[in-house]
Amino acid sequence: MPSVVTKSDLVHAAARAGNLSKTAAGEAVNAVFDAIVTSVAKGNRVTVVGFGTFLPRKRKARAGRSPANGKEIRINAKTVPAFAAGQGFKDAVGDR
Repeated sequence: MPSVVTKSDLVHAAARAGNLSKTAAGEAVNAVFDAIVTSVAKGNRVTVVGFGTFLPRKRKARAGRSPANGKEIRINAKTVPAFAAGQGFKDAVGDR
């Protein structure tokens, strides 16, 4: 596989692994991504055993600097998506 894996590459791999058409595999990949995004946006965790957990993470308000002029600005609190790799994922990457 190339050094950057695109969504198209994932669809192709799913089509081969599941003996599916690329259209069906594309719909399946999109459905999985949509389910993850929808769940995390609602404040839920999505855990895929052996792979990892997608979760919403709250960031506190803080002071920052404007890159344009260097003045101090206030950065509001917000919720951002996060990913915590599971042990199987960590082991696979660590073996490389």
